[in-house]
Amino acid sequence: MPAIDDSSGITESKTPAPMDIRGRRFDWGSRTYVMAIINATWDSFSGDGVGDDQDKIRELATEAQGSGADFIDVGGESTRPGAAPVSAADEINLIIPAIHTVRAASDLPISVDTYKAEVAREALDAGADIVNDVWGLRRDPAMASLVAEAGCALIVMHNRRAGATKGSIGGHYREVAYDDLVQDIVEDLEAGLALAVDAGIDTGKVVIDPGFGFGKSPAQNVELLSQLSQLRSLGLPILVGVSRKSFIGYAMGDGDADRTAGAAAATALAIGAGADIIRVHDVRPMVQVARVADAIVRESFTPRS
Repeated sequence: MPAIDDSSGITESKTPAPMDIRGRRFDWGSRTYVMAIINATWDSFSGDGVGDDQDKIRELATEAQGSGADFIDVGGESTRPGAAPVSAADEINLIIPAIHTVRAASDLPISVDTYKAEVAREALDAGADIVNDVWGLRRDPAMASLVAEAGCALIVMHNRRAGATKGSIGGHYREVAYDDLVQDIVEDLEAGLALAVDAGIDTGKVVIDPGFGFGKSPAQNVELLSQLSQLRSLGLPILVGVSRKSFIGYAMGDGDADRTAGAAAATALAIGAGADIIRVHDVRPMVQVARVADAIVRESFTPRS
């Protein structure tokens, strides 16, 4: 499996070094960490967008921390297949008040879900700690230098441009061309990591995300999950977001079904394959999934009274 050369700090089988974010230590491999989603948009594929309802955002942030989340991810632009793009100004108007609200309600690290450097800068100034770039530094040329200058943590996600469609399982990508799915994903992630290294970003602060639901057909998402462990070759923490994704409805054979159970199965398998962070909508049940999976996979079983 190809890898960034040793000068980047990334090696074939290296266990990711611990990461410190907002005074919290994340010791990768010790347990699975949980990232709670707050969609500060009205257009969310999962139907949980809260727009600029600050009372609801405060409620979600408080509930996430109380339910055992380790991070809170705030986004102001829908990334569902076929969603209309949002201007940087409109995204800022949604995200910045939301980040202020979350920061007042919680001391957890906050990630800002954006691919626009202008938005990321404002979010970091407002109290965010992590940039979660769904285009892996490959959409906005200014993003890498901004992250390097800020010295913040970074999530590099895999994505590919593709035509969206909508069917019985909801919005998804019907056909996306790959020569070798997992190999191509690794190579695309490496291209984003190379941009990070060239900009001077500390790779010890980088997390990778294979991008479930982004630029992949439902069948390709299933295939990716079955081969997720191959991404360990990059030597970086892995974030997985399968929560409520359309491929779960595809695998269940019922696009209208409640996907919580399906997401629990996919999440547990992702943890077994090496996921370090799970990005979720339903925090409390997925924290429980992570605890059970960790007890089995990481042998971290601790009886609770």
